[in-house]
Amino acid sequence: MREVQGQVVVIGAGIAGLAAAHRLLERGARVTVLEASGRVGGKLLPGEVAGARVDLGAESMLARRPEAVALAREVGLADRLQPPATATASLWTRGALRPFPKGHVMGVPGTASALAGVLSEEGLARIERDAELPRTEVGDDVAVGEYVAERLGREVVDRLLEPMLGGVYAGDAYRISMRSAVPQLFQVARTHTSLTEGVRELQARAAAARQTGPVFMGIRGGIGTLPLAVADAVRARGGEILTRTPVTELRRTPDGGWQVGSGVRAWRADAVVVAAPAPVAARLLRAETPGAAAELDAVEYASMALVTLAYRRDGAALPEGSGFLVPPVDGRTIKASTFASQKWGWIADENPDLVVLRTSVGRYGETEILRRDDTELVEISRHDLKAATGLDATPVATRVTRWDDGLPQYPVGHHARVARIREHVARLPGLAVCGAPYDGVGIPACIASAYAAVDRIHGDPRGVEELTAHPVQSLHGGAGE
Repeated sequence: MREVQGQVVVIGAGIAGLAAAHRLLERGARVTVLEASGRVGGKLLPGEVAGARVDLGAESMLARRPEAVALAREVGLADRLQPPATATASLWTRGALRPFPKGHVMGVPGTASALAGVLSEEGLARIERDAELPRTEVGDDVAVGEYVAERLGREVVDRLLEPMLGGVYAGDAYRISMRSAVPQLFQVARTHTSLTEGVRELQARAAAARQTGPVFMGIRGGIGTLPLAVADAVRARGGEILTRTPVTELRRTPDGGWQVGSGVRAWRADAVVVAAPAPVAARLLRAETPGAAAELDAVEYASMALVTLAYRRDGAALPEGSGFLVPPVDGRTIKASTFASQKWGWIADENPDLVVLRTSVGRYGETEILRRDDTELVEISRHDLKAATGLDATPVATRVTRWDDGLPQYPVGHHARVARIREHVARLPGLAVCGAPYDGVGIPACIASAYAAVDRIHGDPRGVEELTAHPVQSLHGGAGE
């Protein structure tokens, strides 16, 4: 391994960049983090509505992977970790809120009976045909919606898979890569003729493993407090974080190091970690590795908006549970709603007189809805909430948070694109990339990607090899985003 104990510049202060900086400092490097915006945290954003602390970005993290929860503990948040108070979600479909089915893997059932009450009789009968169908070859990759529709029928995709994947990627199930987005199902598809049989095997394996503890975890005060705590830990170790410092140039120096430029200032670095969105990474890498830049230019993004609403508790009765998901096929505008005060005990404890909830709008290719102003998005959300739950009260406060180009898309062949990017980047010693465009959009995936990038600039490829062989699946956290 090649020790990098000199100066390392990390470009981007989202959770991936901050995790990379934290790991680099542990290994003895001097670190400077450069962030174009005026704050750290990326898609993790704490905020408030009606005086209540809330998340205005991601609201939970997968706890069955170790990276995110472990990092939270390392930076002093152990006593603030909290699982959801309830993980019982609903599906708003065919005119009613229906209990979200159990006995499925990302919406794909092991038996037809698991989806009774959600699918039509024809849809349930179509699932039964899976056992009789010949094998479906998936090759190197396949769209998850395409494969599941061929095995189980479109109704499973349209009413279960689409709302699940829509909450994770804001994407289209008929475009999303099964290999990258749902690797468990991809392995089943490669080894089993029957999809439902393979899902039942996955379920049996999970039951035998007897995993205990919550699947997801939150943080009192919001997931958005995690990057703030990591940033504090980076500074406490001597790292420097500069916001409002957009990087304009990344160049190799004659001695094999790097020069990072931002306006009138430049930094000399022994290594660089690029933890920026794909378009920014493409621009920075174009001069030194045009092949990687071309691949990054091809990464598409989806935009979305979150509408957070606060109500007086005495006038805002909600159904039980953490919220609901909405299949696009039902023609509604919102795609999900999280009953934040019911899902997160700390919100209810801190705000006993308020009910806080949020809705989300916007999927890949849906541009018209996001052109509407904040007032319209609030009214649309209130209209759909009334239709779904009967909630007709006037909120005491609302807040709209827009995430333009917030979620990278993982189409068929995504894994091969990422491999090509890393192959180009690996030809330049002291350079690595990480973040949501590569190994998963969830918080543990971004942190794992950051750690693999740190390993890479130290000459150790094992972290990247592990991520390539075993992608970090970004699961859906019940109801919400």
